[in-house]
Amino acid sequence: MWCHLLQMTSQPQPSQNLTRLRHWLSQLPTRSEPSLLVLPECALCFGTEGGWASLAEPDLELAPDADAPMQRALAALAQQHGLYLVAGTLPIQAEDGRAYAASLVYGPDGQRLGRYDKIHLFDVDVEDDTGRYRESTHTHPGAGITVVDTPLGRLGIAVCYDVRFPELFRALADAGAELVALPAAFTEPTGEAHWEVLLRARAIENQCYLLAAGQQGQHANGRRTWGHSMVVDPWGRVVAQLAQGEGLVSARIDPAEMAQIRQRLPALKHRRLP
Repeated sequence: MWCHLLQMTSQPQPSQNLTRLRHWLSQLPTRSEPSLLVLPECALCFGTEGGWASLAEPDLELAPDADAPMQRALAALAQQHGLYLVAGTLPIQAEDGRAYAASLVYGPDGQRLGRYDKIHLFDVDVEDDTGRYRESTHTHPGAGITVVDTPLGRLGIAVCYDVRFPELFRALADAGAELVALPAAFTEPTGEAHWEVLLRARAIENQCYLLAAGQQGQHANGRRTWGHSMVVDPWGRVVAQLAQGEGLVSARIDPAEMAQIRQRLPALKHRRLP
């Protein structure tokens, strides 16, 4: 069974990014077995003038007749290509005028299987050209974990800055996660310093696959993101990676190998602290 990550340099408007997404989906190999595609954080709108919340849509699960073109387009693409799709993050309306950074999971029939709202928001000062990041200005934090069943295994969802909080990943493992998708848009300085080591640590600690799809390059608002999308296996090995540029990263998922690792080194069963 195969997983694919799409590394993008997303632009402000959804139409621009949907064009690029359709191009890359046309490059996916045709396979008889199920496959999974993970998009990066802010896949359809990055650096939008007026802020993230200006493009926020109602949740179609709560308002089926609502005007929600991004959600409808992604569901249609999952169905068209017959794959499981982790749709990066989309702005979904929150009650206070901000937007949730919602990572939506679609099945190959186009039906939504789950929604995860990013919990940890990036309110950080970074030594780059942007300098001051205050994600909470436009984004409402989430409040719970999400794990969904797929043919590749139990799939947990986290987003970008979440990777610095091991307790979230342990909660996903406790809920049965065997793979964790991580849409991301790491800054260049923090990515160069910490991206790979954090991904490998979370994979090793929880004996699961980490499927980390990143934004990369210079965006319309001047921000630069790190890229280096990668698949990390439960032993902490980087089995596939794309350092720079837009493109697909593909790797075969081996549930039997993960089961063997967990059997030979049953660290998850050896925990003594709650």
